[in-house]
Order: sequence, then C-alpha cells, then structure tokens
Amino acid sequence: MESPQKYGVPKSRIRILSDQHPAEAGEFVVYWMTTARRAHWNFGLDRAVELALSLDRPLLVLEPLRVGYRWASERFHRFIVEGMLDNAGAFAGTNVHYFPYVEPAPGAGSGLLEALMERAAAMVADDSPGFFLPRMLEAAAARSTVRMEAVDSNGILPIHTPGRVFHRAYDFRRYLQKELSPFLFEAPASSPNLEKLAPPITLPAELYKRWPMADLEQLLSDGIAELPIDHMVKPGPLVGGPKAAGQHLADFVANKLSNYGQDRNRPEGEGTSGLSSYLHFGHISTHEVLHSLAEHEGWSPWDLGDITSGKRTGWWNLSEPAEAFLDQIVTWRELGFNSACQQKTPGEEERIESLPPWAQLTLSEHRDDPRPYVYTIDQFERAETHDDLWNAAQNQLRKEGRIQNYLRMLWGKKILHWSESPETALAIMTELNNKYALDGRDPNSSSGIRWVLGMYDRAWGPERPVFGKIRFMSEANTRRKMRVDAYIERWNGGQATLGL
Repeated sequence: MESPQKYGVPKSRIRILSDQHPAEAGEFVVYWMTTARRAHWNFGLDRAVELALSLDRPLLVLEPLRVGYRWASERFHRFIVEGMLDNAGAFAGTNVHYFPYVEPAPGAGSGLLEALMERAAAMVADDSPGFFLPRMLEAAAARSTVRMEAVDSNGILPIHTPGRVFHRAYDFRRYLQKELSPFLFEAPASSPNLEKLAPPITLPAELYKRWPMADLEQLLSDGIAELPIDHMVKPGPLVGGPKAAGQHLADFVANKLSNYGQDRNRPEGEGTSGLSSYLHFGHISTHEVLHSLAEHEGWSPWDLGDITSGKRTGWWNLSEPAEAFLDQIVTWRELGFNSACQQKTPGEEERIESLPPWAQLTLSEHRDDPRPYVYTIDQFERAETHDDLWNAAQNQLRKEGRIQNYLRMLWGKKILHWSESPETALAIMTELNNKYALDGRDPNSSSGIRWVLGMYDRAWGPERPVFGKIRFMSEANTRRKMRVDAYIERWNGGQATLGL
C-alpha cells in the first residue's frame, strides 16, 4: 500500500499530526468528526474520502460526544444529538459506517479512539483552535500509531495561513482584501462522492459492547435526562442539526437579507441570520453560507472589487446588506479564529493579559474607581440587577441560549461597569456566556467578550470612570436608539418564544 500523494483538498487545510505511512494491515480510514459535524461542505470529510479511495479502504466516521467537558448541559447535548440524528440520516444507505457515540459517564469513552486506531490505516480529524480541542488533538496525535491528519474546515481563510495575530478588525480586513481571493475558489464538496467507497466494515462485537453506538432517538426522547451533565441549563427552542441550519440559511437569504443592515441591531425583531449556533457546532459551513448568498445575488469571486484599504464596503462588490453580513461572518468571525490559532497557552483568552497593552493599562488605571453598583456572579446569573433591560438580555441568554445582537454588547459592557474588577468582569462574562450561549466556547464568542474590554478596538474619549478609554455603552443611550419595551416585557414578564 502506497502513501497517498494527491491532495484534492488544498494542502493549506491539512496539518500532519502523525507523519507515518498508512498502515498496510489497516482495515479502514477513520474520520474523527468533532467540530465540523456535517456530511456536506466539509473539508475533513472530503479528505477522509480521498484517503479511503486512494488506499482502497472503507470509511468509518466517528462522531463522539463526551459528558466530562466543562459546561456540559442538556442544552448543548440536545443540540449536538439532534445534529447526530441528521448525520445518521445523511450517511444511511451510503458506503460510510457512521458511528455516533455518546458517553454515558465521564471517562467511559476512554480507549475508543485507540481501539479504532489499532485497526485503522489512517485517521483524519477536525482541526479547530477553540476550547479544549487543540489539547485533545495533541494528546491523540501523541498516542497515534497510524498516519493522522488534522483538516481545517473552519472558514473561508485557512486558519494557519496568516501566521500572525491581527489586533484590529481593520488590519485583518485589509489582509483579507489582499489575500483572500484565491481561497474563494476553493470549497469543500456540497455532496461528497460516497458511492465509490468500499463497502462499510463491521467492527468486532466486543468493541460495540464496550462502546455501544448511540441510540439517538432514545436520547432525544428521555435519555439525555439520565446523563451526568448540567440539567439546570435546559434546551431552548432552537433545534440543532444541519437540516435546521439549512432552513435558517434559506429563510435568512430569502426574507431577511435585504434588511439586514438596519434590522440586525433591533431588539424588537429577528433580523439576524440566526446561524451562529450552527456555525459553532459545525452544523453549517461558511462556504455553504457564501455559496447561498452568491447564488441569491448572482455573484462570483471574479466580481470582487480592487479595494485593499480595509473599508467595510465595496470589496465584495455585493449589495450593501450582503456586504454587512459578510463582514460579520468572514471578517469578525475569522478574526476570532485567527486570535485563537495564535494562542501560546491554553485558556489565554480568559486572562486580562490577552488584551492589547493600551486596554490593560487603562483598565488598571481605573481599577479602584467607585462602581455605581457591584453585583456577584450569582446576582448576574439570576438577572437580579437594578436595570430591567440588562435583566431582559440575561433572561434571554438563560432561556434561549442567545442574546439579541446589539444587546449582547451592552450586556458585556455593563458587567464590566458593575463588577469589582476587570478580571472579575472577564471571568463572569466567560462563565455566563459559555454556560448558557449555544455559540459559547467558540473563538468568535470569546473575541466578542474581549471586544467589550478593548480587544480589536481603539482608545476612546472622553476618559470615563471604570471604563477609562474603553468604548462606553449605556442602557440609557440604548433606550434612546431603540424600542426596547416589548423586548423587556417579553423576557422579564412573558413566555420565551423563538421568532423565526
């Protein structure tokens, strides 16, 4: 058996974690699906298919779900398992052996990956810079006995291409305007060719006995309630999975895109795409989003403008709302992934030292300023502040797993304003966001928290108590700009519902 030489998937997407020749005696290729949890528009799946075809081996897709990770809850488990059910349907009737595994107790899944490695010819894993995932990949690679590759399917720009950190969105946007164009012509397969794969393999009975395949229907019926996870964080109304993600995308492009620029920051409406949770869990790809947008607007990468100045508009050469949306989903989202990719130590994003020097300095200078109010994390979590608008935003987060776009920024600014120190504010924002938000624990979500504290921003004047030169936002000004009464009534007094 020869080592595969051809790369249909761009080499810029592939990291070799274990540089070995594929095992001669290996029975199959494993795709370890962890962050790109979808059966289409997925470079990781594409690469696994390439290897399986070149080695003439069956393909096994392992999609596991642990219970022992920080903030594991009913909300996140249900969302992921709903996606697993979609994936089971997508792979049904194909030559892919789909192996969904949901850990029944902490540590119960230990050894499964190694057991598959022992029988595998090669392994492909998702490459992601967020949460515990880099350390998990490193640990797996250290134990790997076969060729192991990590494949980046996070965004339009390969995460390792820049090789440096960008401290402002303006600078990153300029970089994209100069360098992104070739990558716009590289996309994963919308429908991977699974028919030519070798027939699926059946694993030994003892392996299935020790690590039984998840009964997804039973889990969604009542099984999740029996798992050792946080049962206080209940599922919200948002349904997980690639199917629901595709429906949200279609609805957004057809009905909301044209008004995105003015509606995305209005609390009284549902003007956003609603895709952030699906992007976080890998139920939809940025490439699929861009493709849908391009089809809607009759656009291709050949239509790009020649702007390289970092301006927000004009480079994509699309309609104004489409450009505003792409600035969010490409510039701002992928800026967060760039930052995470360049982290030197685990958990760096949870420390004040990750902020730019000017922000650290101004926050330190105002560390001892009197606060108008000081709340504990428990008071914040229970939405027990003096301000009904802030409480409404927190209630939306607790009940629905998200906060309306503009109010999410205000939510963070006021935590800074009402916490005893900047470090405490960062810790509270991180805990509440990651515990409740469906798109928490994500590089983009983390960068949004740190933006509250000056990340990717500049110094502002006039200098204010507590904030110093950090950009200021107030609930009073928000009330002047927006109609918030209905939003407050909905989340402080009414029943939570999801407008689609």
